[in-house]
Amino acid sequence: SEPTVVSILLRHSDFVRGFCALFHARFDPDVTDRDRLTAAAEDILDTAVERTSALDEDRLLRGLRSFLSAVLRTNWFQHDRTVGAPPAAFKIDPARLSLSAAVTPYREIFVHSPIVEGSHVRSGAISRGGLRHSDRHDDFRTEVLDLMKTQHVKNSPIVPMGAKGAFVVRTETTPEGVRNAYTDFIEALLDVTDNVVDGAVVHPTRTVIRDGDDPYLVVAADKGTARFSDLANSIAVRRGFWLGDAFASGGSAGYDHKAMGITARGGWLSVRRHFAEKGIDVDTDAFTVVGIGDMSGDVFGNGMLLSHAIRLVGAFDHRHIFLDPNPDPEVSYRERERLASIAGSSWADYDTRALSSGGAVWPRSVKSIELSPQMQARLGIDVGSLSPNALVEALLTAPVDLLWNGGIGTYVKASTEGHSDSADPANDSVRVDASELQARVVGEGGNLGLTQRARIEFALAGGCVNADFIDNATGVATSDREVNLKIAVDAAVADGELSVTERNRALSQVQDEVAESVLADAASQTLAISLAEAHAPFLLGRHERLIDNLERDAGISRVAAVLPSPAELRARHRLGQGLVRPEIAVLLAQSKNLVATELLASPLLDDPVFDGVLAGYFPESIRVLVPHHIRRHPLAREIVAVVVTGHMIDRVGPGMIHRLEERLGVSTADIAVAYAVVRQVFDIDHLWDVVADLPGIPQSTRLVLQFGVQDLIERTTSWLLRNRDEHSTPLETIERFTRPVRELRASLPELTGDLVVDQNTLRILSEAFALETTARSLARPIAHVAQTYLEFGRVVGLDRLVERSSVASGGADYWDAMASAILVDAIREHWHNMTEQVLSEAVHTESAPDAVAAWQSVHTNSVERLAQMVGELHSVEGLSNSQVCVVSAELSLALSRCR
Repeated sequence: SEPTVVSILLRHSDFVRGFCALFHARFDPDVTDRDRLTAAAEDILDTAVERTSALDEDRLLRGLRSFLSAVLRTNWFQHDRTVGAPPAAFKIDPARLSLSAAVTPYREIFVHSPIVEGSHVRSGAISRGGLRHSDRHDDFRTEVLDLMKTQHVKNSPIVPMGAKGAFVVRTETTPEGVRNAYTDFIEALLDVTDNVVDGAVVHPTRTVIRDGDDPYLVVAADKGTARFSDLANSIAVRRGFWLGDAFASGGSAGYDHKAMGITARGGWLSVRRHFAEKGIDVDTDAFTVVGIGDMSGDVFGNGMLLSHAIRLVGAFDHRHIFLDPNPDPEVSYRERERLASIAGSSWADYDTRALSSGGAVWPRSVKSIELSPQMQARLGIDVGSLSPNALVEALLTAPVDLLWNGGIGTYVKASTEGHSDSADPANDSVRVDASELQARVVGEGGNLGLTQRARIEFALAGGCVNADFIDNATGVATSDREVNLKIAVDAAVADGELSVTERNRALSQVQDEVAESVLADAASQTLAISLAEAHAPFLLGRHERLIDNLERDAGISRVAAVLPSPAELRARHRLGQGLVRPEIAVLLAQSKNLVATELLASPLLDDPVFDGVLAGYFPESIRVLVPHHIRRHPLAREIVAVVVTGHMIDRVGPGMIHRLEERLGVSTADIAVAYAVVRQVFDIDHLWDVVADLPGIPQSTRLVLQFGVQDLIERTTSWLLRNRDEHSTPLETIERFTRPVRELRASLPELTGDLVVDQNTLRILSEAFALETTARSLARPIAHVAQTYLEFGRVVGLDRLVERSSVASGGADYWDAMASAILVDAIREHWHNMTEQVLSEAVHTESAPDAVAAWQSVHTNSVERLAQMVGELHSVEGLSNSQVCVVSAELSLALSRCR
């Protein structure tokens, strides 16, 4: 406690004198003999620490000593401390602190003054996140560290890493008091941040710099600061900060997230997918909802207007409880729409004439609430009255289709957790266990509505939930797009190519295009999770290996990320279970963070195969308006890395990149280049859209076909990496394969939703590179080579063997799965070689069946031996790698005999 700290320091005045001396020695810009003074002060501190006799004293003094070592810069000497009380800012490297927290940020700026105290933490040099007005005076740093951890995974689809800031007001918390505290906080943050002037980084004046260049600082609105974006930007503009009004997104010259409804629309994509996979169309099929929030709120209000089929049976916020047991969807929709149009409305403004029989609205301040029979039936309870808190619990656990969180607070924990694990004491009295939830789907428009353990418990019980960092990521993604757009157009303004009016008009005109792009990215993320979930038992071994990789290379903690232990994974394997959506979401986000970092470190990111990525990130009209400034964008490589990473991982899922790295000994950048080739040669985007738009098929069939496209991508990417031509550039490889692949595609049936036919089409497309190689060597049409390949596989039985071997590897031990993949690759290679042998002995006019039959008549013994061996395996219930290995060896032997 603060009195204890003061008491200890009073007893160790020598330490205090040494502390002040070391601070001045390290950071006073007027000091000339810095090294000598620093060494002398450090000796004083070390001696004082050694004299302590109590453990608490030793920990405190060592902690303060480490604080001075961790400070990288401060604004202390920028201001006259004898006049007024300007805020003090200390930028620190938290890794150097002796008293570490559970989460260690990359950097932290601590701010203190008579009116404000706060902390801004970030997980990388280029980071973004909101600044919130906190009511947790004693532990706002714990709050902000937890939020930064969430923001870090939420930011995986965008350029900056996660950041978060929180401040408490040390005076009266009036609107003016909060505004003044926020102003001081912003001023202090900018005091210790570099600027960019004429393209060069400029350090703050009268500041000793103990770190490198660090000019990127952006903030966003958050709890209690939604109205302050223009204030923050005015401070940045007044100070000449290089980002101008891009410093705080969403101001008067930015994108209004509430008006766009962008966060709610992103969360609703998750809701839509959850229900679609259950055969429910949220636009036409009525469904029941309980919500957290009210219609004046951004996420709740916008979310509850995204479908006319919503039957909102109950909701609550910190002021009221709303119940409408059997609402008419259209009547209630119109009333919610009316409330949303009233600034600052509450549930008390709801027209009770629009309520169904037995419905009502109560303030949460009442002592008890009488429940009508209709309410009891809707909530599944048989009590006549409840306290407001008990009624909130009943709403959270009501048997409804959707629980929509658009509010603030943590309302659901795991049954194995205590309330303290939620770090939200204000809602301890209403929080419920995930095991009590009866909703079929949870949509997390708000942050931290459920703990991660609660999400996992709910999902393991059959509930549908992603995570807040997935469902509400479109808000931060829109802000990042805004910042990067402004950086490009502001450079044109600075060069005199655009006026400020033209710049603002250009930004406004692309708002809808930005929203569509952000929403498309969000849809891709949720689909990637669905695909991994649909095949989770098959992918369990691969996911286990990926978790190990992320622990080793990305520095994540399996415990902190709430990922299963090895023992838990073994238990799930025995039960035939895989990871659930919240766990897959973590792997998806953390994989993106790691891959983007590795791409940035590689010169291959500058390969011409990625040339169109940067321009494609920007709306078309901006590309036309400021093409040169886009090319010179200071975050150009970061944008390319994030876009390439996002597209690749959303298409192939978390884990493929690491799997190929392990199998083939290649780098992340090598894989990204090969994927870029595959994407263009096969027109993967178009193929993906074709499957997504197939009419009249069940979602389960669509997911199987999309998994088939993923398999096509992995197999063709793997082939390129295993058969690399060091003398060809990626663009030359694209030119070589594009025409033959189109010819092959034209010879195959169109995708129609017929599962058997479509899967066969995707399988033969997956062999296109090897088929082209054979066709080129023999000067044969690729379609004829493909037909011969299929015919030979049918005659010998290799088609069924390969398919069974691939399926059998799912969920297996890592080494067994690796061996199985290698064996399947070997069999396919032998199969292609045998096809080449068949065609080399056939006349050009022979059909594929005739060519195989003719070859078979010449090499009868080899073919019959192969067919018999493979036929025996078809009758075996479970294939082993040893059996497949024998077939591979026999194929190799047969090939050598027939040549």
